[in-house]
Amino acid sequence: MKKVILALISASFVLTGCVQKQVKPNNPEYAPITPAKLVQPKAVDGSIYNAATSMNLYGDGRAHRIGDILTITLQESTSSQKSATTEMDKSGSTTLTTPTLLGHETRVLGKPLSASITAPTTTFSGEGTSDMSNNLTGSITVTVHDVLPNGVLLVRGEKWLTLNQGDEYIRISGMIRPQDIGSNNTVESTKIADARIAYSGTGAVHDTNVMGWMSKFFVSALMPF
Repeated sequence: MKKVILALISASFVLTGCVQKQVKPNNPEYAPITPAKLVQPKAVDGSIYNAATSMNLYGDGRAHRIGDILTITLQESTSSQKSATTEMDKSGSTTLTTPTLLGHETRVLGKPLSASITAPTTTFSGEGTSDMSNNLTGSITVTVHDVLPNGVLLVRGEKWLTLNQGDEYIRISGMIRPQDIGSNNTVESTKIADARIAYSGTGAVHDTNVMGWMSKFFVSALMPF
């Protein structure tokens, strides 16, 4: 009994160590590009024109440089279904007839040398189904972190919503083609390559939906039953 209790305690420590750390805002990975990282235009003296404050009258307003702002429209919807059924049945039997010698049955202590072996019947039946669907809509505004040599934009950003019982956040990163950006400087999330989208939360409401470490043990692979 003591060994079982020690095993449960050890498993609880293992599961507790596997719990992810609480997500916090202001992650430098998703922080916008600061002005110090942008290439400053050279100062022009002796002229009315100044490149630092100039405006492109023929531009379309779409993001195309490092530090530009871009709005992503979240339109993620996934659905999957899977089912499997397996049935197995195995049985066997072997019969040894009584051997004969010179036309007479061979006997030992008056009993014939015959045998019959019947293997126990083994039956297995298994069935499993899986059905999952997800839907995420909304919008998030990000910044361009890099421009690849082929013109593809590497964007990254996050949005935090502070509620009365916790926080909700959306994080997104990926690569966008300039031609996929609309005239209003927006792009659909389904057109982002190598997209990484995370939507979750912190606080009391989020914690109520998290399974405790003891419950995790009883549904983990460590449970022998």
